[in-house]
Amino acid sequence: MVGTVQDAGVVVTGAGGGIGAALARGFAAEGARVVVNDLDAGRARTVADEIGGIAVPGDASAVIEQAREALGGTVDVYCANAGVASGGSEAADEAVWARAWDVNVMAHVRAAHALLPDWLERGSGRFVSTVSAAGLLTMIGAAPYSVTKHGAYAFAEWLSLTYRHRGIKVHAICPQGVRTDMLDATGSAGDLVLKPTAIEPQDVADALFKGIAEDRFLILPHPEVAGYYQVRAGEPDRWLATMNHIQQKWEAAE
Repeated sequence: MVGTVQDAGVVVTGAGGGIGAALARGFAAEGARVVVNDLDAGRARTVADEIGGIAVPGDASAVIEQAREALGGTVDVYCANAGVASGGSEAADEAVWARAWDVNVMAHVRAAHALLPDWLERGSGRFVSTVSAAGLLTMIGAAPYSVTKHGAYAFAEWLSLTYRHRGIKVHAICPQGVRTDMLDATGSAGDLVLKPTAIEPQDVADALFKGIAEDRFLILPHPEVAGYYQVRAGEPDRWLATMNHIQQKWEAAE
């Protein structure tokens, strides 16, 4: 990927730790100028200081203008990485559903709305969406998360099919379990489904950079997800029966 992002202005949201921090480190190592965004100002500054980046803490939905100014007027790559892992069923409080929708989907929409006029005018720009395999498949015990990650994937797909002929590159990263604070927050469902095959945040970053070099939209740090996705599309009843079996196993262990 040498040269692809050399001296590019890159923004990574939710970069105070986990996948976001790994992405920020990776882009900095490739010679990019990196804005590190996180709600936790202290964590954002720690990562920024480590990589020689610029900390712009705060809500990911409102970071574009500050980040653009910090980068000298231009954002070349935007990593919509900030997310919230909301568990629960259809009975989850509406505030939980609203927050999941706002952070996991609408923050991406707002970022694209702010970035695209400039990108389309100059005929280039790169939008990286950290989605999750839940956006391709689903996740037991986490209806708000699963539904909104489906939305995040759909929006990334829409951006790509709408603007790729105008120079806009889009990548959707869809890992399963990653050893982060978010994985710890998934509780017993995550212990059953995600932890056995969990990977490190650096593995996700490596998969993205390989995907950028190969100009691929869909980034699968867990390659087996491709097979699950094929079964889901081609044999939905078989796939749903398998997932229901996992649901029953989880319920029995609770």
